[in-house]
Amino acid sequence: MRICFVSRRFFPAISGMSIYAINLLRQLVAGGHDVTMISQYYGDPARASVYGGGPPPAVPGVRVLGLEAVGEQANGDFERDIDGMIDAIVCEHARAPFDVLHAQYGYPTGWATMIAARRLGLPCVVSIQGGDGHWVGSCCETHRLAMVRVLDHAGALLIGGDSFAGEVHERLGTALDRFTIVPGAVDTSHFTPALKNETEGPVRLLYHGRVDRRKGVLDFLQALPDVHGNWRATISGIGPDVERAKVLATELGLADLVMFSGYAEYDAVPELYRAHDVFVSPTYAEGFSNTILEAMACGLAVVSCHAVGVVDCVRDDENGMLTDPGDVPALAASLTSVIIDADRRARLARAALAECRRVYSWEAVGRQISGIYHSLRDRPQSAFDTTLPVTPCRFRSEPHLL
Repeated sequence: MRICFVSRRFFPAISGMSIYAINLLRQLVAGGHDVTMISQYYGDPARASVYGGGPPPAVPGVRVLGLEAVGEQANGDFERDIDGMIDAIVCEHARAPFDVLHAQYGYPTGWATMIAARRLGLPCVVSIQGGDGHWVGSCCETHRLAMVRVLDHAGALLIGGDSFAGEVHERLGTALDRFTIVPGAVDTSHFTPALKNETEGPVRLLYHGRVDRRKGVLDFLQALPDVHGNWRATISGIGPDVERAKVLATELGLADLVMFSGYAEYDAVPELYRAHDVFVSPTYAEGFSNTILEAMACGLAVVSCHAVGVVDCVRDDENGMLTDPGDVPALAASLTSVIIDADRRARLARAALAECRRVYSWEAVGRQISGIYHSLRDRPQSAFDTTLPVTPCRFRSEPHLL
């Protein structure tokens, strides 16, 4: 099949969306599909500093087109960029017709892709991820209406887990039977455990991902002064709260115990995990956490939260440790327990690794998504109202957070 995959974030952006996209693209190519990816990116250095920026790199076997989010960078003009995405999809279809369009993220990419699919008489698949469930649509009437129409009219809606589907249902009213559960996955040939025995010395804690208070990075730092035992910590990544996190670490007297390692290239990330013992993700909500799966596959014990998108793959004191989001004292206690109890740490890591290898395979996920494409092949996008009011929105001043 000829597939057009439309991404909101791709490398060099640091985002779970980038990881999802690269693994899906590889599986589609391996499955014999002809794939074109159209991806937004930031060219403005100030905005790129939050997520990473620049045109998307080549992907073997995939035609890759980058669209700079010029409207979004200028003044949060999502509508201008939506028009650009629609035009790019239509142009590529004229060059070589597609069989199906697949958008990653409901808005703005899903909205743009669904309009293009309607115009071209093609089926449209939308993967609901991250902010789609947590905040997109609660920000303004423009984005609420767009999300509701995507959720009501896309040919198929893919979502990572039951907890995330439940959140979208409660917030935007989408019927649960509209969703197809396609769990997060990890490349277990790329992410593998270290070939080493437990050593003496500090237990090495790792936070890796977007450095954002919504991901719990500031809670992690607040907890560390009350964590007992011998430990050191690394905070890896870029994001909107890097500078705030560095200031907080200094204020808390953690400068000698916490290292900020900055942006990590995707191919270097497995070694980053393998250089640590415990993965810390005190997040408030996820779509489905790619970084948790990567850490599990690399043999780390996981400390996270009872949060949407986490509880689908981590169970407290079975294959990880979970506390309530924002409960800093409980987080400190959980970290202390896995630091001072080496047997517990090893038990949790073994259970997580075994489950990751058994359940979260990209080969199985790729086959599932290909099957969805084939099931939609003769079902063009249904009609829907494409007009939206343009209303004030808090994300127009900080569009990178959408």
